[in-house]
Amino acid sequence: MSAAIRTVGVPREVKTAEHRVAMTPDGVRELERYGIQVHVEAGAGEGASISDADYVAAGADIVPTAADAWAQQMVVKVKEPKEDEFAFLRKDLTLFTYLHLAAYPEVAKALIGAGTTALAYETVQLDNGALPLLAPMSEVAGRLAPQQGAHFLERHKGGRGVLMGGAPGVRPARVVVLGAGNVGWNAAWIAAGMEAEVVLIDKNLDRLRWVDQIHRGRIMTLASNRGVIERSVAEADLVIGAVLVAGGRAPVVVSEEMVRAMKPRAVIVDVAVDQGGCIETIRETTHDDPVYEHHGVIHYAVGNMPGAVPHTSTYALTNATLPYIQDVALHGPAEAARRDPAVALGVNTVGGAVTSEPVAEFLGIGHVDPLVALAG
Repeated sequence: MSAAIRTVGVPREVKTAEHRVAMTPDGVRELERYGIQVHVEAGAGEGASISDADYVAAGADIVPTAADAWAQQMVVKVKEPKEDEFAFLRKDLTLFTYLHLAAYPEVAKALIGAGTTALAYETVQLDNGALPLLAPMSEVAGRLAPQQGAHFLERHKGGRGVLMGGAPGVRPARVVVLGAGNVGWNAAWIAAGMEAEVVLIDKNLDRLRWVDQIHRGRIMTLASNRGVIERSVAEADLVIGAVLVAGGRAPVVVSEEMVRAMKPRAVIVDVAVDQGGCIETIRETTHDDPVYEHHGVIHYAVGNMPGAVPHTSTYALTNATLPYIQDVALHGPAEAARRDPAVALGVNTVGGAVTSEPVAEFLGIGHVDPLVALAG
């Protein structure tokens, strides 16, 4: 049985234009109640409008460097470690963050090489298939997608010059959303609220029935197949990719040929890019340089979309992650995983082994049962 964790580090995020932070002051206060000391890197919350003084008032210890935050027994982050953070990885460290190892195999190699016990927010999964720690950021990203799409549809941003809601006597933008999960449904909902003409495509007919009942026909729902996607994408002003496979790489559902057939200066927003993307022509971009043009189509592919609204995102994320962080800290990762199958599914690497089956399958290597690896 692994020992309880008594110190947690919260480093400043280093991914380009990533202003979220992994814990709010209320999160610090909650952990402090159980004798878990939280060490926050100076300035870590500034981008999310949370000051060092706010953390101190909640009981946190402000540490001057990233190395000090990473030196704790457990580190909680928002995004996967970047290359200049790989040196902080070690065998006696528990890391809890978004990892998306299928999309970032170099991060997987670094974790395996260091022997780090790493848990991924995005693979913590309940018995009903729900992904409780991915959901809040999926909701934020989904709500942002039509907003970003509308922005880049403006002609001076390179788009077709189409207003999402049209105007009296003028047809609105046609928005095609691929996937009706948390991202897709939220994207469709906001696009419909902007008075666009919205088409939501998914394989799951029960999910489409649910959307249809909620929105009473305001969002057009279509069963997914190649022909439907091909026709819908060709007619779209804005395509939003929202296809997810828990822990694995997103499947490509829009081919390069389909992109080539799109309207000139139409816009693609691929929210699935942090899992490899569901559009064949996609490559990850940043908030600093968010779009590129390919086959005459504007591609938006920022891998950390919720980082654009870090205050909202930080609180939404901590609301979801805190009970799991607390559980892992209080009981240690081995006991927490034994007590809760959802936590066990969140464990991606232990002691140089990959413990997530979807991740191992994509990387082309064998996997070890997380409970076995943690016991060893």
